[in-house]
Amino acid sequence: MFLEIVTPEAVLFKGEVDSVAVPGVNGEFQMLNNHAPIVSLLQEGTVKIHGDIKINEAYKSKFKTGDKGVTLLPITSGTIELKDNKVIVLAD
Repeated sequence: MFLEIVTPEAVLFKGEVDSVAVPGVNGEFQMLNNHAPIVSLLQEGTVKIHGDIKINEAYKSKFKTGDKGVTLLPITSGTIELKDNKVIVLAD
């Protein structure tokens, strides 16, 4: 699936991932390929990106590496949309 993470300052990441987990207002949920379309609000927490990804050097300081090579991005709030295997995270 294709993931795009956008903040008011910049597009932090664009690329193919295996899956992504986000902190929804009703709890964390994960999306895989061919997931049903969804739009949801996000709360403070961590976006967890699974897959072998490359992050632009300019934004590497915003990301962390978790267990088993999971890439982590802390956020304070946001919105997510998934449609046709494309995930867009609008994050603060």
